[in-house]
Amino acid sequence: MKTCLFIIFFSLVLALTSCKVEPKKIDYGNDHCHFCDMTVVDKTHAAQIVTKKGKAYMFDAIECMVNELNRDKNEDTMSFLLVADYANPGSLVDAKTATYLISEKIKSPMGANLSAFNSKEIARKMLKENGGKLYTWSTLKEKFSK
Repeated sequence: MKTCLFIIFFSLVLALTSCKVEPKKIDYGNDHCHFCDMTVVDKTHAAQIVTKKGKAYMFDAIECMVNELNRDKNEDTMSFLLVADYANPGSLVDAKTATYLISEKIKSPMGANLSAFNSKEIARKMLKENGGKLYTWSTLKEKFSK
C-alpha cells in the first residue's frame, strides 16, 4: 500500500512540475531558429518566445523573433519574450524592457546589426562607441514591420 501511495504521489509531483510555463535553456549549437531554421550559436544575439501553454521557440537572432511576431504571432498569447543581453552573453532579458541598438559595427547573425541591452546606460555607452541608433521594443517592432 505504501508503495502504491508513493507512486501516485510521485506521479502527481512529476505531472505538476512538468507543466510549468517558464523559459527553456537554449541548447547553443543544437537548437534551430523557429523563423529561419539556422542553428542557434550566438549567445549575444539569441532570443526566445514562450507561449502561455509553455511552448518555447528559439531564435538565432533578435530580428528573427521580431519578424516572427510581426508575421503571425499575438503577443497576448506569450508568457515570455526574451532577448540575449549583449553585455552578458547567454543571459536572456525581457524583450519589452530591453534597450536595442542597431549599429553596423556590431554584427548580428542575420545581418540586421541588432543587439539588446538590459541596461539603458550600457546601450548608450555602446551607441557612443559604435554609432547607430537606439530603439525601444515598440519602436523596434515598428521598424521591422515595414
